[in-house]
Amino acid sequence: MPNIKSSAKRDQLQKAANARNKTAKSALKTELKKFDAAVVAGDGALAAETYKAAVKSVDKAASKGLIHKNNAAHKKSAMAKKLNAIAQ
Repeated sequence: MPNIKSSAKRDQLQKAANARNKTAKSALKTELKKFDAAVVAGDGALAAETYKAAVKSVDKAASKGLIHKNNAAHKKSAMAKKLNAIAQ
């Protein structure tokens, strides 16, 4: 436990930020899993719908700094390839 008041406050803020980040990353992973499940099922309409939600989640995570912008671009590119493979 920190002895300095500012250190104690910083510790509290860090715990709150960690909880927020963990929740946001979990939500991002859930969206990606939903998209992958739709792709595996072969449902093009559902895949297209979940693709939009997943891309939005990835962009939001990148803008908040949860993931790097290049990581976001890589994820979106991979999802687009999967979606296009189903369409054909």
